[in-house]
Amino acid sequence: MKNEITLQTRRQFLRTTMLGSALSWTVPAFLADTFSALHAGAADSATQIVTGKDATILVVLQMAGGNDGINTVVPYSSDDYHRARPRLGLTGDQIIKINGDVGFNAALAGFKDLYDAGQLSVIQGVGYPNPNRSHFRSTEIWQTASDADRIEKYGWLGRYFDNACAGADPTVGVTIGNQLPEAFFAKQPKGIVFNNPQNYRFVSGEHAKMGGADMTEESYKKLNELEMSGNAPEDNSGGSIASLPAGMPMQGGRAVDFITRTALDAQVSSDEVRAIAARVKNQAEYPASQLGSSLGLVSKLIGGGLPTRVYYVSQGGYDTHTNQIGTQQRLLKDLGDSLKAFTADLKAQGNMQRVVVMTFSEFGRRVAENANGGTDHGAAAPMFVIGNQVKAGLLGRYPSLAPADLYQGDIRYNVDFRSIYAGLLEDWLKTPSAPILGRQFENLKVV
Repeated sequence: MKNEITLQTRRQFLRTTMLGSALSWTVPAFLADTFSALHAGAADSATQIVTGKDATILVVLQMAGGNDGINTVVPYSSDDYHRARPRLGLTGDQIIKINGDVGFNAALAGFKDLYDAGQLSVIQGVGYPNPNRSHFRSTEIWQTASDADRIEKYGWLGRYFDNACAGADPTVGVTIGNQLPEAFFAKQPKGIVFNNPQNYRFVSGEHAKMGGADMTEESYKKLNELEMSGNAPEDNSGGSIASLPAGMPMQGGRAVDFITRTALDAQVSSDEVRAIAARVKNQAEYPASQLGSSLGLVSKLIGGGLPTRVYYVSQGGYDTHTNQIGTQQRLLKDLGDSLKAFTADLKAQGNMQRVVVMTFSEFGRRVAENANGGTDHGAAAPMFVIGNQVKAGLLGRYPSLAPADLYQGDIRYNVDFRSIYAGLLEDWLKTPSAPILGRQFENLKVV
């Protein structure tokens, strides 16, 4: 009788989950990819041993929309700057001076505090050859570390997972957001994505209850209990096996074994994430913003011991074609204050030594302001790297704003962004960069 119940439970599981196209997911990128493409070796163990809780951590922060780097790190002493921006050019108390030539936008008071504390590296003039001014394509280039004339299938962080994180927990990469970034795309999919930890669970729509488990989650738990109890039936074939997607790995175990073990992996990571978020308290006050909430959650997960190597968060709104000053100042204040709170939180936990934050935006803006009080899509811009072990200060040289030195109205880059990736991969994540980036780039020593 017990075996009969077990078999029925498994058939119900196969019939009512994604294999029967009847299930919606709160974390589609992680779970769907796990079921369809996770390599056969992962099927040989119920769940990976939790490791890496003391390893270094990289937090990637995307400033989406194309941030105006010229009004972020401001060349206030440059006549070319003020001639190109008679209305947008910042002066006086709109600037926090770094030295006699450049200063932070005054909204970045949080960055100035980090800079003075030796925790902020400002890398000037970052870009790539033959820049693309399309949001979509340039973001793709940054996320895949590709050349401008080449399309890459996998993201640079996904290739890091493939090359350096075999057998890692699904939580080796965590995105706080609505979808997995292209940077995480990998041959062997890893990484989870969610906005709210309490919603990082299985849902089947009409049966879900606010804040609670639904029938699908209960069936996963039941399935795992039955698998671990040793009461599995002799015949696991089931009528629904034929509906498995093409290419589903079957080596080293039967299909239902693979599914139940994948279910256990997913259930364990879901339970762990929600437990950590509920248990760990932030020890710093974050801005009441989406970015502040995202970084506060990342801090909780780090403090709670989640074995994640890479976190990914985003802040949008930087496409400032009109009325730029107010919009950018609001965003930069949120950025600086959120990251200052994040570092204070990590310091209070005793984890600041383990964490480095890297920011990027898909491009900068044109040198000249437009007629609408904004700036149009450009090319190079500064990047910021934050941490206790970064090479603090100004790195690289500020690109010339002289009209004769511009390329189609844009400043020219002097640091390839992949040199920064190479430095972080080799010196922070401790892995060779060439297999991940496709060739050996100069290692810009940022840590």
